Amino acid sequence: MQDFWSSFEEGLATVSNFLWTYPLAILLVLGGIFLTIRIGFFQFRFFGHVLHQTIGQIFKKTKQKGTITPFQAFTSALASTAGATNIVGVPVAISLGGPGALFWMWVVALIGMATKYSEILLGMKYREKNDKNEWVGGPQYYIKKALGWKWVSTAFAFFLMIELIPSTMVQSNSIATQTQGAFGWSVYITGAVICAAIALVVFGGIKRIAKVTDKLVPGMVLTYLAICLYVIFANVDQLPHVFGLIFSSAFTPISATGGFAGAAIAEAVRWGTARGLYSNEAGLGTAPIAHAAAKTDHPSKQALWGIFSVFVDTIVICTISGITVLVTDAWTQVERSDASNMINVAIGNELGDAFGSSFISVFLLFFVITTIGILIFYGEKQAEYLFGLKAARAMRIVYILAVFVGAIGGLQFVWQFLDLLLAFVLLANIIPLLFLHNEIAALTKDYVNRVYKKKTKEKSIELFDEDAG
Repeated sequence: MQDFWSSFEEGLATVSNFLWTYPLAILLVLGGIFLTIRIGFFQFRFFGHVLHQTIGQIFKKTKQKGTITPFQAFTSALASTAGATNIVGVPVAISLGGPGALFWMWVVALIGMATKYSEILLGMKYREKNDKNEWVGGPQYYIKKALGWKWVSTAFAFFLMIELIPSTMVQSNSIATQTQGAFGWSVYITGAVICAAIALVVFGGIKRIAKVTDKLVPGMVLTYLAICLYVIFANVDQLPHVFGLIFSSAFTPISATGGFAGAAIAEAVRWGTARGLYSNEAGLGTAPIAHAAAKTDHPSKQALWGIFSVFVDTIVICTISGITVLVTDAWTQVERSDASNMINVAIGNELGDAFGSSFISVFLLFFVITTIGILIFYGEKQAEYLFGLKAARAMRIVYILAVFVGAIGGLQFVWQFLDLLLAFVLLANIIPLLFLHNEIAALTKDYVNRVYKKKTKEKSIELFDEDAG
């Protein structure tokens, strides 16, 4: 029986690795390029406008219909992507693909901006109110209402609902093992603390989740970036060499050095692409679920936050993480098998090993709580779509129990299904998204003509009046 299970796990891992290395990566990259063309390279041409309408409007109040503010929707969605994937995942990609992996991560992010923008755009257009008079939306709604593919919308909701069980387990286990190593805390105690904290958050619904994320997420991101930037500037003389290394190893093989085993061009492309896609979740269809509750007067206006979130998640946070381990030479000091601790070593090189390990552990603890909170919300909404509000409340309990089981390392065989279930979720979203390209292009054109040009004209009039005065 043990031999059978070992063979099954190996077969599952082989299938998952193949799917994520070739078909899915190619589909996401080509799909992102196609959507970029269909929206007229919107994320590049209007990036200044995106920044003005997102980060520039954080404190502006809106009277538009919705449950939470646009910024709260953004921080809620960002909470599910920023954190362990940015801190642990980037060094792992560098250890497997070399510094050139960062370059391919940037390429994928620039393309992924169009994908995430398109998802949120459709999610906003086809959202609806549930029995609690709250706005709900996501791929399951636009797949069903725009294309009439009810079985695909059902498949998306079902696979995402199930996938979030192992996903929450892996998240809680990562922080339980991290705090056990850093502080000697029992995984049982960590599991119980995380469960209690998450229960307090998720039982308040999206409003409470949003209030928590819009307070915690920006502060955590800025704190993490500040520490990393301190380390980078302490080694500022290494920056020219590091950027040269990133660009050269993106197109040429790099030989082994120190603990780094070397990497071919294909490995740089593979791991940079995979980490970029996995980090910002563009194409996975989760972001529209959080953004659907936002207050806005045009689908594209909220979708601008999708472009900004990919920029923050991958171009900013992932880049800073990568450069931190490169300027400190931590990428050559840590063996591939221990790559997840590379950022600890990098920070420890400047601020002491104890600080590096403790800071990352505490930081991940808070991020995991916000991440799991929004993941549970995603799962609840799938259960609600499939079976109603009572089922959503029941799944909330299932997810919270899964958090504790995952923290103590239980039911690890379930984790093996994570990547495969993610593949099903992605396919159920990205293919319908590409079929709806005409609608995405039309809504974007409408926004440019009716909203962007109007704002530009109003600004020009204001400037003219100031000059005349």
